[in-house]
Amino acid sequence: MTPSETLPKPKKSRDRIVSPGAVTKADEVSASAGSGQARPTLKTIAFMTGLGVTTVSKALKDAPDISDATKKRIRLVADQVGYRPNRAGVRLRTGKTNVISLILNTEEEILGLSSQMIGGISDALAGTSYHLVVTPYSFKSDPMAPVRYVVETGSADGVILSRIEPDDQRVQYLRDHKMPFVTHGQTDMGITHAFHDYDNTAFARDAVEKLHKLGRKRLALLGPPSRLTYAQHMRAGFLEAINKYDLHEVPLSNVTIESGIEQIAASICEFVSGPQAPDGLICGSGSAGIAAAIGLEQAGLELRREIDVISKQSSFDMLKWFRPGLHVISEDFREAGQDLTKKLLALLDGKDPATLQTLAYGGADRS
Repeated sequence: MTPSETLPKPKKSRDRIVSPGAVTKADEVSASAGSGQARPTLKTIAFMTGLGVTTVSKALKDAPDISDATKKRIRLVADQVGYRPNRAGVRLRTGKTNVISLILNTEEEILGLSSQMIGGISDALAGTSYHLVVTPYSFKSDPMAPVRYVVETGSADGVILSRIEPDDQRVQYLRDHKMPFVTHGQTDMGITHAFHDYDNTAFARDAVEKLHKLGRKRLALLGPPSRLTYAQHMRAGFLEAINKYDLHEVPLSNVTIESGIEQIAASICEFVSGPQAPDGLICGSGSAGIAAAIGLEQAGLELRREIDVISKQSSFDMLKWFRPGLHVISEDFREAGQDLTKKLLALLDGKDPATLQTLAYGGADRS
């Protein structure tokens, strides 16, 4: 035990025997903490452990002069009473909020960012002093609004952005206001910033190569909205590969992967029923792959017979179970969330954003 952990002299009442139903002071503290009548504080933990407030504070900050046993004991009590640092107090003392803001579109496809990435961010924040706050916005609202809110209110120490465009004004705004940020995707505006991106060029290139090996000649791409950077990367890989293998593109221009399952299914059904039907289809998201499979079945086509479909899928193998006839290439959104968070924490520690850039790709699945 170190000098700062010196225990006070035991109080006679601490280990006294109480009759059934009797309420001790510690019970009152614990009960009031759990009922919402009083927020547990450092003094609460100090009283319940018999340690000093300074020792409790240092232990919760993982100070080196506090023994591991004492830290474990204090953290256990803190968890039991539901102790959380007062963010307003932390901010006054340090100028930090200990909050990471994920600015998330409320209509993000369910098989992509919204669930898997949040899980990855939470994984990376576990054991740190930071908490995740999701700052939502809709397609119909101004995408700059949540960014301005976070910056103007100082409600977060750093920001994670998705749905990146080549000339993304959110990136310009965050840089101008010196707010640390990372992006899930790349820009093309001459600004060096931290990012994690999936290699959509390689995805499309490998998908075309796979369809070529399967003997397919007439290919269509169901990709993201063209304003997004990764849509341009995906299309570049698609065109590169069909030119390489002397294949033919059948344009599919009335829907994107964000059009909704019913609309995509109806469009694919009509598309493959026409005289210029493709014999190979590439889908840029898992939900689009599901919708395409439904549309093909509505048109009376059988996967891997009249047509082959290669779809991107997220971290779990849902498509394999939904329709075994689909070919898949995986994108790990959970890993992306973890990496984005690690990069943002590194930025907050002063790392150079030029060293915090990742282009991830695991290659085509063998199916």
